[in-house]
Parts: sequence; structure tokens; C-alpha cells
Amino acid sequence: MLTPSLPFPVLAAALAVAASLPLLGWALLARPGAEAVAARDNLVRGIELPLDAPGVVRSGPGPAARLVRSLTPRGTASRLDRLAGRAGRPADWPVPRLVAAKLVLAVIAGGLGLLFVSGEPGVLTVVLAVVVTVVAYFLPELLLHSRGQERQEAIALELPDTLDQMTIAVEAGLGFESAMARAGSNGKGPLAEELVRTLQDIAVGQPRRDAYLSLAERTGVADLRRFIRAVVQADQYGVSIADVLRTQAQEMRLKRRQRAEEKAMQIPVKVIFPLILCILPVLFIVLLGPAVMDIAATFSGG
Repeated sequence: MLTPSLPFPVLAAALAVAASLPLLGWALLARPGAEAVAARDNLVRGIELPLDAPGVVRSGPGPAARLVRSLTPRGTASRLDRLAGRAGRPADWPVPRLVAAKLVLAVIAGGLGLLFVSGEPGVLTVVLAVVVTVVAYFLPELLLHSRGQERQEAIALELPDTLDQMTIAVEAGLGFESAMARAGSNGKGPLAEELVRTLQDIAVGQPRRDAYLSLAERTGVADLRRFIRAVVQADQYGVSIADVLRTQAQEMRLKRRQRAEEKAMQIPVKVIFPLILCILPVLFIVLLGPAVMDIAATFSGG
């Protein structure tokens, strides 16, 4: 007795899903190379271990990494690198792993969508499969963008208090970089991490102006960019940094209060739609339901 052969779309979808499983395992389980681990440890420990120290192995990209790089469109890696910088560069999700995750998710979603379309062919199923595949491809970028926005909000929220601490430290006699180091060591949020990284950039020889501008570009926070621009201008024209810090701290506190008032004024507008769609229909049913039932019973009895 002959067994029926599988249709070509089903076979192609199964092969696509099976081929993507090794890449999925590499994207989820692969660890950073020895060079990346050494560089990260150097930043954490204050650059104590050089990259050419014993035990550091310089290894090039593997076959899976080269395959992923060849299948990735130009500009995707740079865009992911920019989003990862805004998100704080999570250690568990470096840029090569994010690129591989995009491809793997797209292949898996496309294979499953092809199986679904072959089972129930139609225009709606084809459109649904294409939409799911596109969403799966851009899912890592959406997650990075969301995390970056949360981090930017946290930095904007911490900025006024950090500027107050730096103002007190500068007025007490410390220099600007010493005040930045004190604020970075006392803080625990993303702004403190960025201040520590900026000081590390200056310690390894990067000019202060470039390190400050890199901080503003890396975070993407408008208030922090404005503060950095004021600090750079004060350093260029010889303005007192204590006056700049005091003025910027007052301005940041005022803006934080204005943003809180703006969000409070938006609450009534945001409540209207849930009130109309969810609460008012239930209220009408509870109040008018018995009357409608009595009217219907009266007319049906008459």
C-alpha cells in the first residue's frame, strides 16, 4: 500500500522550521567571545586587565555568525546597535544575537504560517501569515525600543536629583568630574551607570568634550542633551560650572513638575474611552434592563 506524499508547501515549511532550530539554539545559548568578556570586565574593574593579557583568546566569528551576517540587510546591525545603546546594552542580548533572533523568528513564523496556509488556503490566512512573519522579524527591535524608552524615562526622572547632588558637591569644593564620580557612585539607576561610563571614557584618554557629547548621543534624552550642551559651552567660555549646575537643576525640577501636571491633566481624557466602552453599557443594562423586560412582557401578554 502506497503512503501519500506530503505536499510541497508543508514539506518546505517543515524544512524551514527544522533549519532554524540550530540558529535558535545559537541565538539563545551562545555566550560572548573571550575578547568581549575581557573588555566588559575591564570596564567594570577600572581597566585592570589588558586585552593582550594571558588567557585572553582572540577568536573570529564562527560559521553561524558569518551566515547570519550574510543574510542580514545592510543597516540592520547599525540600527540594532543604536537601539541597544539606548536600552543600556543588555549583556544577555548583544547585537549579533539580536540579528540572529530576528532571522530565526522570521523563519519560524514563516514556516508555521506556510503550514497554516497549506491547511486552510485563503486570502485572509495568507495576509495573517505575512503579518505574523513581519511582526516576528521586527519583534527584537520593538522590545529594544520599548526598553530604551523606559530607560530614557528613568534617566529623565533621575536627572534633577542627580544635578542637585552634583551642585552640592561642586559648591563644597569638588571639581565637576569629581562631583560626577560622586553622583555615579551614590546612584543606582541608569543615569549613574552612564556617568560612570563617561568617566571611564575620559580615563582611557577620550577628550572630555567628546565623552560628554557621546553621553548625550548614547542616551537620547533631550534634557540630558541640553545639560551637556550647557556644560560644554561653560567649559569653552570659562563660565562657572556651579552656576550652570544650579540653573540646570532648577530648570530640570521645573520641567519635571510640568510633565507631572501634564500627565495629570491627560487622565480625564484617557478615562473617557473606557468609561464609554466598558462602564456605561453595563450601567445602562443594569438600569434599563428590568424596564425593558417589563415592557416586553406587557406587550407579549397583551
